[in-house]
Amino acid sequence: MTNPEAETNPEAERTEPQGGPRPEARLEQAVDAAEQALIEFEIAVETFRVEVENFSRLHHQRLGPMYTRLDELDAMIAEAIAARTGDPEDIRRAQEARGLVLPMPAVEELFHGWIDSEGLSPEANAMLTDRPVQPPRRVRPSEEARKAYRELVRKAHPDLARDEPERERRDAFIARVNKAYAAGDLEVLRELADEWAAGPREEAQRPSRSEELYARLEWLAERKEMLAAVAAELESSAIGAMLKMAPDDPDALLEEIAEQLLAQVSEREARLTDLVG
Repeated sequence: MTNPEAETNPEAERTEPQGGPRPEARLEQAVDAAEQALIEFEIAVETFRVEVENFSRLHHQRLGPMYTRLDELDAMIAEAIAARTGDPEDIRRAQEARGLVLPMPAVEELFHGWIDSEGLSPEANAMLTDRPVQPPRRVRPSEEARKAYRELVRKAHPDLARDEPERERRDAFIARVNKAYAAGDLEVLRELADEWAAGPREEAQRPSRSEELYARLEWLAERKEMLAAVAAELESSAIGAMLKMAPDDPDALLEEIAEQLLAQVSEREARLTDLVG
């Protein structure tokens, strides 16, 4: 069927849109996909960083006195052996073992708080480091907190900003989100979600020029490389390696280590009793 308008106006057919996408459309889609992928990667890296820090703090708080007690028992065993044999080598080993020992904790300190390794109380340490006075309750925040955190970061991430003032606003907001997530504070995360929802509406994104989109893709690639280096450093750390042993339940791993250490304490106490009669 012919188009009467086209027959009367030959220019009409040539000036109609051809229906193809704008030249920048595919590039914009690539930028959007790269932005979302980067944000998901940053969420994963930050989540793992929080777990590494929490595991490290809880490991030190709950298990540090057990390691100290084991060192003390090892020194006492070495001293008992040296006293029994009088061998110069046994005496040297006993002196070395004693040199590694910190003041022995009381039994109740195996399960409660104490002054940290630098001689600071938890309150003093919190003032210097801007950390909460109370340690995290768990290595991994609750599933509700993790869900609220992910949703907030996906909406408010600084990488979604298109100008410097907006990036600064998002940076400051995400810093508060990260702090609440590190503390596992679901209530604060919910308050932050309400705050973001009530915030200023962003202007509709204007079409970007091809040069801007290419530069954006290049920046996103560089950012991902930096995050990959951070993730690799976390995974290669001693605590990161321990967490990889129990990716589904790091808190259970902490309990398992505690049980093993208590068993070692009991074993050494029994051996010391045999040596000293």
